[in-house]
Amino acid sequence: MNNVSETIASNEKELDLSNLKRAPVLVALLIGAFVMILNETLLNIAFPDLMIEFKISASTVQWLATAYMLVVGILVPVTALLQQWFTTRQMFFGAMTLFLIGTIVCSISPFFEILLVGRVIQALGTGLMMPVLMNTILIIFPPDNRGAAMGMIGLVIMSAPAIGPALSGLIIDALNWRWLFYLVIPLAVFSILFASAYLKNVSKLTRPKVDIVSIILSTIGFGGIVYGFSSVGEGSWTDPLVYWSITVGVIALILFVWKQLHMKEPMLNLQAFRYPMFSLVIVLMIIILMSLFSTIIMLPLFLINVLGVSALTAGLILMPGGIINGILAPISGVLFDKFGPKVLVIPGLVLFIVSLYLFSQIESTWTSGYVIFLHVLMMISIAMIMMPAQTTGLNQLPKNLYAHGTAIMNTMQQVSGAIGTALFISIMTSGATDYMESSLDPANPVELIEAQVYGFHISFLVGVFFAISAFALGLFIKKTKLPSEENEMPIKCNTVIE
Repeated sequence: MNNVSETIASNEKELDLSNLKRAPVLVALLIGAFVMILNETLLNIAFPDLMIEFKISASTVQWLATAYMLVVGILVPVTALLQQWFTTRQMFFGAMTLFLIGTIVCSISPFFEILLVGRVIQALGTGLMMPVLMNTILIIFPPDNRGAAMGMIGLVIMSAPAIGPALSGLIIDALNWRWLFYLVIPLAVFSILFASAYLKNVSKLTRPKVDIVSIILSTIGFGGIVYGFSSVGEGSWTDPLVYWSITVGVIALILFVWKQLHMKEPMLNLQAFRYPMFSLVIVLMIIILMSLFSTIIMLPLFLINVLGVSALTAGLILMPGGIINGILAPISGVLFDKFGPKVLVIPGLVLFIVSLYLFSQIESTWTSGYVIFLHVLMMISIAMIMMPAQTTGLNQLPKNLYAHGTAIMNTMQQVSGAIGTALFISIMTSGATDYMESSLDPANPVELIEAQVYGFHISFLVGVFFAISAFALGLFIKKTKLPSEENEMPIKCNTVIE
């Protein structure tokens, strides 16, 4: 163990970060991430236009979102391996180049199939970018200053989706859907040029053995689960494609985990779960994100189908919450650095429970202003929970597990988003169906609206119980310290350092 520690120490000397200007590196990464996340939410508003232009059904156009989520879910676990083979600059420029190529392909696509290929190429870039962003912050910022840096990620992650739908609606009204890609191209080019001047290599390359079987199992496992749950919205739980995708995915994932635990150089080092606060935060995030992603899906449905507003208006109604969340994320990061996680996470979870409970009292007579108020309330709670909790979990990991920890965390975000959306939409649909079966006049339009409202009510009510379980977990969260030098490596030393 002493020899290993000496090797680590010598590697640290080779990678001297003492004179590194952190701000330009962070800004370069954040610009790239903002462009990608903004693009991810831009296209959804354009689905009706795309259905008309390409003469396709709603289930077909939905593949533009499903494929994007699927590719990111498959690729993120592999980034733990890629970051040990390629430098920070190589990973960033590879991600941005793929994203730029995909954007150009989308902008000129004459057929739907070409547009779908472009979205897949874009998703490859996004899947590479997010883990690199988080891993770089862990490397260049000491634990006492990571909260503020992670807060900046929160600003990007939440403000881009908040701006996306409204911006998309304005562009489509004034121009056409292709401009959603035309306008992103110069942003992507600027990101590459800025990074070429300011981004530095900060990661150490260990070049572990590439295990093809692990990559295949990971792809089938995470891909099957994300695809299966994402497909529930188009079909049902009894659809063979749904349950077989999930079944095959779970089996492959079990084999993947077993193989990682028995490998000398695992592709995704699950030793990260030996650290209790990291494990607790992962479970907490899964519960919170399942409720959050489902709310993001259900609120536009309520606004459009029940309150009767346009898609653009729905985007504008949800914008204030996202913007406020983005503004508060860096502030909560600074407060985290000063006071630790508990002061933010516990009140945030209480506020999250309150907001979901108020949403569960949903009525068809609600005004847009009240929806804005409740959404803002929820987004404030998310700003108090997410980045402080994530930073707490990652801070407990030793440096050799940074890439693996960020890959695990980002993968769980994709999986929990797919599962949460499928679960809560199913609960909502089931609730609406039950209401209609007990209705005296199923053909009455008023009854149809009330059935939808009842479905939303049941779904949000289940979300309250999820939030309460998250609160129970949050009581155990506490400030973590970086492992000491002698405990830098996990109990089983699986990382080879050249």
